[in-house]
Amino acid sequence: MTQDYRQFITNIKRQTGIDLSLYKEAQMKRRLNSLREKRGFRDFNQFYQGMLDDGELFNEFLERMTINVSEFYRNPRRWDVLENKIIPRLLTQKRRLKIWSAACSTGEEPYTIAMIMSKFVPLSSVSILATDIDRAILERAKAGVYSERALKEVPKDMLKKYFTKDELGYRVTRDIKSVIQFKEQNLLSDRFEDDFDLIVCRNVMIYFTEEAKHELYHKFSDALKPGGVLFVGSTEQIFNPSTYGFESEDTFFYRKVST
Repeated sequence: MTQDYRQFITNIKRQTGIDLSLYKEAQMKRRLNSLREKRGFRDFNQFYQGMLDDGELFNEFLERMTINVSEFYRNPRRWDVLENKIIPRLLTQKRRLKIWSAACSTGEEPYTIAMIMSKFVPLSSVSILATDIDRAILERAKAGVYSERALKEVPKDMLKKYFTKDELGYRVTRDIKSVIQFKEQNLLSDRFEDDFDLIVCRNVMIYFTEEAKHELYHKFSDALKPGGVLFVGSTEQIFNPSTYGFESEDTFFYRKVST
């Protein structure tokens, strides 16, 4: 690690609380180097000073360090398992589930969860926490406007029921928006709520170091009720779930073992 990048990590952590050392260095450095060079900064020291002087550059830095590639019902077969196996079991325990979409990006994931839940219970009894580190991305999620490409896996009945089309694209209806609370959060440093029945955190763990993953899996386990489920991405299988108090309920679904 070069000295100027090491100092950059220190400065960013002191200024924002974001610890870049917990992300895989080669991937993060490559992503940030392309932004630094595009904006004409000679090194990371200049880049950091530029962010202090330019709020728009800082927001661009946040967007570049986060992974905002998302779509509704991403990897549809996994969502089928959630709908046909996981949710029905959880609802046998209680009718009002506590659900968290962690690292929710532009909102496709929590809106997908809300649509699935609407098949089982009235929306008035659905409440979903959706968090991300990137404030600008959360604003896009709250707006709830999406391209046709992002909607390609949405079932036709859900598309008709929960979206309206206008000149900007497809807009999520107010009744689905109302069940989701969007909130800024740094997974690596902020405290988690607890007593969740379902935590969905997909396609973000792959960018963290093994040490950061280890800590996060413990935190997710602590945040779940016994019998609650962690749903991870299709490249994020946990090979030693018992280390974190989990057992595999299905591929990429981990149930917290009752104690």
